[in-house]
Amino acid sequence: MASSERRRRPTQVDIARRAGVSQATVSLVISGGAASDQIAESTRRAVEQAARELGYAANVAARSLKGGRNHLLGLYTFEPVFPVDQRDFYYPFLVGVEEETAAQGYDLLLFSSVGSAADRSIYAGGANRLKLADGCVLLGRKVRREELAELIREDFPFVFIGRREVEGGEVSYVAADYVSATAALVRRLSELGHDRIMYLRAVEDTEPTWDREAGYLRGLAENGLPFDEALVQGLADPAELSAGHLRRWIDELGVTAFLVEPTEDNRLVEALAAMEATELIRFPADCSLALLGDPPSWTPKTRDWTRFSLPRARMASEAVRLLVELLGEPGAAAGPGPRQLSVPCSFVPGDSAGPVPAGRRSA
Repeated sequence: MASSERRRRPTQVDIARRAGVSQATVSLVISGGAASDQIAESTRRAVEQAARELGYAANVAARSLKGGRNHLLGLYTFEPVFPVDQRDFYYPFLVGVEEETAAQGYDLLLFSSVGSAADRSIYAGGANRLKLADGCVLLGRKVRREELAELIREDFPFVFIGRREVEGGEVSYVAADYVSATAALVRRLSELGHDRIMYLRAVEDTEPTWDREAGYLRGLAENGLPFDEALVQGLADPAELSAGHLRRWIDELGVTAFLVEPTEDNRLVEALAAMEATELIRFPADCSLALLGDPPSWTPKTRDWTRFSLPRARMASEAVRLLVELLGEPGAAAGPGPRQLSVPCSFVPGDSAGPVPAGRRSA
């Protein structure tokens, strides 16, 4: 259709003409602010009916710029969450955000990158794009901490899914309790007779890894097991983990159980499955193994690894609830300060951890 034939978008002036009121009256009704209370109910209904008949849609961005609420919550991710190799890991987070946003009576606005994944930025173009929403839930591992600090300086309401720390301010977040969950796995392995437990950690220094390591150390201390720095190894690429690595640690260091930090893709579980396929390492016949989190894309048809499971949907729901609390009611005093909540993980017994193999128990 030629542009000259396209239907012109209705304006507030069009509504005023149809309803027989001034444009200022239409603006008051559409904005919905406190001043709109002075409009007679019959006039309000006439304006709303005219807007419906004309198919008028309010410009929520303009309302936001004027300092009003548009009843939109945002969801921003610091990295793509929809590719096939990550979809299943992030899916419960996305569902939890969407369902709780609806339950709170808000609409959800998903912010996607305006550039490449490597250039993903809240401040693309120099402005805070999230201000289209009243507040925002943030998600992702590859965080730009300087942008979190800037959001804090702007006093923009946001809640992060996962514990995040920045210099010069406090972040509101909902996190999985990795510390308690990891300590509990150490305790279970200790109860099975394991006293040489290796922790294979990610090489990146992030809050989830710090918390898992803190849980590992706490678990050792609580169960009277000595710390040996040789039993903490960095795992740069889980895809390169081989039966040879595990066999060397078993033979040279006396390791009987492994705690492994999982990845958000299938590299780790595929490497472990490849080991078992060669029968060079069997879990738990040769050694026990537990994952410090969920394997991605798990189904009942795949290996049921001993592990703890992240409450992903609940974390997302709690993040939305905290965000609504931070927003408070329009016209009310400012909401509470930064809020930080830890959610317990659940133990999954699985079938990859068992007693120390015969003949290998320490004296």
